[in-house]
Amino acid sequence: MRENFLPFALPDLDESELAEIREALNSGWVTTGPKTKQFESAFAAVVGAKHAIAVNSCTAAMHLALEAIGLKQGDEVITTPYTFAATAEVIRYFDARPVLVDIEPRFFNIDPSLIEAAVTARTRAIMPVHIAGLPADLDPLHEIARRRGIPVIEDAAHAFPSTYRGRLVGTLSDVTCFSFYATKTITTGEGGMICTETDTLAERCRIMALHGISKDAWKRYTAEGSWYYEIIAPGYKYNMTDVAAAMGIAQLRKARTMYERRREIAQAYNAAFSGAGELQIPGDRDDAQHAWHLYMLRLNLDRLRINRAEFMEELKKRNIGASVHFIPLHIHPYYRDTFGYRPEDLPVAYREYMREVSLPIFSKMSGDDVQSVVDAVRAIVVSSRR
Repeated sequence: MRENFLPFALPDLDESELAEIREALNSGWVTTGPKTKQFESAFAAVVGAKHAIAVNSCTAAMHLALEAIGLKQGDEVITTPYTFAATAEVIRYFDARPVLVDIEPRFFNIDPSLIEAAVTARTRAIMPVHIAGLPADLDPLHEIARRRGIPVIEDAAHAFPSTYRGRLVGTLSDVTCFSFYATKTITTGEGGMICTETDTLAERCRIMALHGISKDAWKRYTAEGSWYYEIIAPGYKYNMTDVAAAMGIAQLRKARTMYERRREIAQAYNAAFSGAGELQIPGDRDDAQHAWHLYMLRLNLDRLRINRAEFMEELKKRNIGASVHFIPLHIHPYYRDTFGYRPEDLPVAYREYMREVSLPIFSKMSGDDVQSVVDAVRAIVVSSRR
């Protein structure tokens, strides 16, 4: 058993982030400015996007994307129950309705075969989520969206650098929203990015991200700027700072190396757990590159004498951090009480949630860290099997 506690997630930081941040501080420009523009350009180049707009969270990114497509009170947006709070709450900001569609049992992503039946005259967007970093199956989803004239906004909070059919997530749909939260595959502490190929959507997101002020508002404090500005809409305060962007620039340079390490850890876990009948390793697909933001192990509880909560407690006793992703939205009190959902209304999401455990997977993990997780899981299985 390991002596010290292994956290569920840690950011991979070194002197390179400090150097970029120091440069931002020494410049005297700490809010939105040159570093933010540099980060936007670099990120757009990596994913191949025409436009990349840096904001202070993925929640902000999704809110701005929905505002840019004109979401209104009473509209509907199709999404998944198997996600974090932000995906649906941004829909509620407009007093619109999140229409929850169940998931594929193998991959945790929204089931494309169920989307068509959920489309109504009020449907204004489809918002798939790429759970754990494995892209949702976008082709059938896009086919429905094209036929119905509905935009697709991807919640790609987990999905950098994921690929779908050979293309990096970021240019596949009308809008793609990324997260740079502390636990994500690259981090700016807090932060997000909006990617789109559509000029009008990009311009609207940029304006609304900074108080609805006419574009390039940040330049009014530079030599080429002007004191004069115009408010063209009641916008928000969603801009990214140069201090955060500086961190992102350094993280982006290391993104491939960090991804390769997470993939190695996932492969080690798969090799260790695939032969155990008490466990189900995460699903993967040949047409996609998994970003491995999360390693979502599932317990075959009919073969164990303990439940999921007890399994996690046993991990904790062995100094292994773990988590659960996610508690489905439809069983949270707000969505249950507001829309009348019952657990059985989305049975696959509920069933798979009840047996999911997320193991540590981050690029700073050593070989000994990985082995300690493997040893702990194996020991619990051996001591608890029926």
